[in-house]
Amino acid sequence: MDKPKTSPKGFTNEDARRALVDGLNQDLANEYQAVIMYQTYAAMVKGPFRQELAAFFRAEIPDELGHAAYLADKIVAFGGTPTTRPSDVPMVQDPHGMLEEILKAERLAIQGYTERLQQAEKAGEIGPRVQLENQITDETNHLEEVQKMLAGWYEPAPGENRLPAGSARR
Repeated sequence: MDKPKTSPKGFTNEDARRALVDGLNQDLANEYQAVIMYQTYAAMVKGPFRQELAAFFRAEIPDELGHAAYLADKIVAFGGTPTTRPSDVPMVQDPHGMLEEILKAERLAIQGYTERLQQAEKAGEIGPRVQLENQITDETNHLEEVQKMLAGWYEPAPGENRLPAGSARR
């Protein structure tokens, strides 16, 4: 019987591949979460910037669906079964809180895809490298956009309404 091939770090390709599939499934659950989060927040957002924020949230959905499709296909190609369960979607009521939750999700996606690059290398899978790097770029662009939105946000005194800095107050 042939002995399983090992990577330079001592992992069998099968163990490394299993870890990669598990990680890809977590990333897939997070992409499903992002789709639901963006759609839910687009529907729920209120306030003077509702139209702009709802449009921003909805515009992100196609990217997240594309990431999810890639991940599901890769999971199957590596012998796994794609998850059908999203990560939990945090429910918040105010636009600032929504943007903060999105910021957290984008950071988590970047971290996950960075880890997946390392796992793919351990598994001897070089094919996913470019796509994972592209997804890191997409998520980084999303992160930076949300950071810019939050950078100009006006933090009210207790009892005041939140409005972005420079907004007209009535």
